[in-house]
Amino acid sequence: MSTKKIVVGAVVVVIGVPVVLVLIAVVCFYLSFYSANRANGTIVSSGQEREYLLYVPPSYDRTKPTPLVISMHAAMLWPAHQRETTHWDSLADEHGFIVVYPSGTTPWGAGTGVWPKIWLLRPEAAVTANVRFISELIDTLEVGYNIDPTRIYANGFSNGGAMAFALSCRLSDRIAAVGTVSAAQDQQPWSWCADSQPMPLINFHGTADLVPYNGGKVWAVPKPFPSVLTWTAKWARRNRCGPNPVDSSVAADVTRLEYTHCANDATVVLYTLRGGGHSWPGGKPLPKWFVGPTNHSIDATREMWAFFQEHPLRRP
Repeated sequence: MSTKKIVVGAVVVVIGVPVVLVLIAVVCFYLSFYSANRANGTIVSSGQEREYLLYVPPSYDRTKPTPLVISMHAAMLWPAHQRETTHWDSLADEHGFIVVYPSGTTPWGAGTGVWPKIWLLRPEAAVTANVRFISELIDTLEVGYNIDPTRIYANGFSNGGAMAFALSCRLSDRIAAVGTVSAAQDQQPWSWCADSQPMPLINFHGTADLVPYNGGKVWAVPKPFPSVLTWTAKWARRNRCGPNPVDSSVAADVTRLEYTHCANDATVVLYTLRGGGHSWPGGKPLPKWFVGPTNHSIDATREMWAFFQEHPLRRP
């Protein structure tokens, strides 16, 4: 064999082994990521397969009506990320409720698997399909579990918060209360809620959020965001609350604004996080360089659950 062939063969071996190892590492990483982040349930809604991630605590008792918490992820994320960020599962273990993390759709269609998802809220057909999906998901879980129909709650982060607003308008006969964090409320007009029941709200928003606290345009979104204070006040008017909210200090960097004397006891609460970024307070931090700081003076998940417990579904 020539010296040239020997050298070429040696180079191929030296280069080829690391490439194989890299490929194996990539495959192992993907399989590990997929295993940790995949959904564990699907239903067909509006002719499309839709996914969700369900958590049932070990203490679940089929003989007892059990609350259900629906938690919706932000844009370009997925259900497992919402689970890891919010720590709803841990609280479910403590208090014995069921949590479901539904999945939005890929920007190019319904899509399944571990792909970034979004809650499409335009055009009307898209938001209608998403509301129908959540309603049918509730139906599915009610068949499999003893869900308390007076204690079904929805919450969402960013784009998921906008989806929670949509549910508060279109499923006010089923959802007892909603919670939002950094809600990207630029999607639907308030006329959407004209015929809905008053809906209790607990909202968290940082003054340094990517969704501007004082409202205005963001380069990636064509429509200006409303001021958080104005948007909260409109929700209070929707619930026919008293005109004078109570302002209090919760921590050095957290204030609480509460609208009371509302129809059906549908209280509206806003937590303002001074310097807080586009992240879930008390939850798993997101990259600070991108979304800003995560506030740890308050735990949004625990505060939401305490608020939810005070607000079962009330009929007008």
